Amino acid sequence: MATFAINSLLNYKTEKYIVTKNKAVGVLHRLFQLSVIGYIIGWVFIVKQGYQEIDDAIQSSVITKVKGTAVTNTSESGLLVWGPEEYVIPPQGEDVLFVVTSFLETPNQKMGYCSYKVANARCSVNKDCKKGKMVESGHGVMSGKCIRNNENSNGTCEIFGWCPTEKDIKPQKPLLKNAENFTIYVKNFIQFPKFSFSKSNILETTDQSYLKKCRYDKKQYPYCPIFRLGDITRRAGCNFQDMATLGGPIGIVIQWDCDLDKGTSHCNPEYQFTRLDATVSNKSIAAGFNFRHARYFKNAAGESYRSLYKVYGIRFHILVHGKAGKFAIVPLVINIGSGLAVMGAGTFFCDIVLLYLTTGRKSYKDKKFEVLKYEKQHTSTDVDIS
Repeated sequence: MATFAINSLLNYKTEKYIVTKNKAVGVLHRLFQLSVIGYIIGWVFIVKQGYQEIDDAIQSSVITKVKGTAVTNTSESGLLVWGPEEYVIPPQGEDVLFVVTSFLETPNQKMGYCSYKVANARCSVNKDCKKGKMVESGHGVMSGKCIRNNENSNGTCEIFGWCPTEKDIKPQKPLLKNAENFTIYVKNFIQFPKFSFSKSNILETTDQSYLKKCRYDKKQYPYCPIFRLGDITRRAGCNFQDMATLGGPIGIVIQWDCDLDKGTSHCNPEYQFTRLDATVSNKSIAAGFNFRHARYFKNAAGESYRSLYKVYGIRFHILVHGKAGKFAIVPLVINIGSGLAVMGAGTFFCDIVLLYLTTGRKSYKDKKFEVLKYEKQHTSTDVDIS
């Protein structure tokens, strides 16, 4: 019994092949095989580079710096010169930054009691002004008094807060008109840890004046990381002056697709510029971007004052994506094996056609399948009684 089991394990079994002289099925089989081979070579290996190991866990660092100067002249603050220290928020250079293009100023606010006509602080009598109730548009709380010009008119609740209150208006044009010519310096370092490969988006040169004279151009200066704000909005499909009035967000996408088999020269940054609120109409209440901040000071008498700024501008979001590929034997074998397995499906499909869809299907079925009938043999034993 043991000898039989060992012999069975050592035996080699092969499949039985039947040659069928059916040209239509033969052509169908070859076309299927050629399609699979074309898919493996063309799509898997050439387009998708299935012979490479991929690292898409990109590690990235982004540092930004904005340069430029603008001058404004308003009735509230007079003649002012704006540098990056005033119009860039936050000033330390992150991957998300805001550039002021317009503003509304409420100067010389002082903490105290004031009454200005605000939408949600109208009153007729004192009881309409609940003491301590917050007034959002007035940036304060009600004192409990209703201030009226006379007994027959409606009034406004007295507010304790920073006076005078902010005016409820919108800018009609950007005040920092020269902001279109500001430049933003985007320094990006990337690393693919699986391949211990790192690179930056800055040209490796010893020319100290390179960054002072270059501006990004996809063909002439692909490794110049300095962008003009007007060019960024134009590439995003926007008019800078229109966008600068009420503000809005813009995405700067840096895409790294690196083929390390071809060397570092085939690992270059590609930039895309998109207005992130492009689906929002300019007439919509969701259009634009603004926020408030204040500058505090004291007069000679030691009294505290502030100037409130409602600033409008462009918020830049710098996003970094990428992947790197390098030849490896494991993905190569896996993709070749997958292709061979798919080719086996062609034989199965052609068998289905021959067994069920052709006129000679009965003859093919008889040749393909052999039925072995097992008959139990009985042995008789003669018993001699003598």
